[in-house]
Amino acid sequence: MKKCIVISDSFKGSLSSGEICEIARESFQNVFPACKLVCIPVADGGEGTVACFQEVCGGELVTVRVQGPFGQSMEASYLQLEEKQAVIEMAACAGLPLANDCKDPRITTTYGVGQLIRHAVERGNTRILLGLGGSATNDGGCGCAAALGVRFTDREGREFIPTGGTLDKIAHIDARRARRLLRDVSLTAMCDIDNPMYGPTGAAYVFGPQKGADPDMVQLLDAGLAHLAAVLRRDTGRDVLDMPGGGAAGGFGAGAAALLNARLRPGVEMLLDAADFPRLAADADLIITGEGRLDSQSLGGKAVIGVARRARELRVPCAALAGAVDVSALPRAYELGLTAAFPVNPLPLPFEQVRVSCRENLSAAVENLIRFYCSVARWLQPKT
Repeated sequence: MKKCIVISDSFKGSLSSGEICEIARESFQNVFPACKLVCIPVADGGEGTVACFQEVCGGELVTVRVQGPFGQSMEASYLQLEEKQAVIEMAACAGLPLANDCKDPRITTTYGVGQLIRHAVERGNTRILLGLGGSATNDGGCGCAAALGVRFTDREGREFIPTGGTLDKIAHIDARRARRLLRDVSLTAMCDIDNPMYGPTGAAYVFGPQKGADPDMVQLLDAGLAHLAAVLRRDTGRDVLDMPGGGAAGGFGAGAAALLNARLRPGVEMLLDAADFPRLAADADLIITGEGRLDSQSLGGKAVIGVARRARELRVPCAALAGAVDVSALPRAYELGLTAAFPVNPLPLPFEQVRVSCRENLSAAVENLIRFYCSVARWLQPKT
């Protein structure tokens, strides 16, 4: 093996994408130092997206004082790139970790995200990449839209900023000011899921519980998103009911498309384009990717499948290393381009025990994969 690409998402709660790259470098140095190794950290729209783009593209961080998920004042940063382009991750000011032990998607807001976008636009940027993922919110992106000039009024004509628990109070939406502000701006929203805005597989039912929603709250949030979708269709002309990715970040995907004219794309696709992946990987012998859990959700646009698709186009084998592998997802994963998948953890232990030894387990898995690949490659060489 002359060249290998390592491009893995984080193992949530255990290892960051950057740490995984570091472990891979150590493993290759121990087992196969002659191999040229290219490591690309990945985030597909959620927390860490800005850091990954900075690793790949350079640029400078711009820090702004904005509102946090509960309206509190805080500092958040976005990445300023060349050619009037900025990368913003909503998790910077509306992410789940910022909610700490006070998770409540009825009251959290994306208003600060809109403040970041406005700052970037007023700084002269004409291309905005917005990462949707890891949110503490379920407001359909209305907070962000309000910060950019969208007016939401209730049945009495009073203007207000909707949150997840007050979406049903929206009677009218006027997006004209925001559209004037963004007239010369190309906004691309990066999301790693294809869930719809609402319904049994929508934002509230699938992701609401991890944001602190109990069953009754899930129904309230889902009804609010359904109401928002109806008003969006009437007042903006955009039907977001069946939009893939509309459920990203608490319905922010659909809201960004309808209110801000954003285009939705898988975050990993944007990062692969920025890294010029076809050039980097064209002469690779193996691509290693991974994530914390490879399951049915991985098939909807997450990093592993995004990388596997590109690997298949380049006719390069692609192996996934994951903290856990749901075998029911593998047939479809193989169809989409994955060559093989390997669980990292050698013993069936609870997550709290596994996470302690995750670094050692991943290192062993990488070394095993290298040894196996090199052994098979030698075996397949023509005998002289």
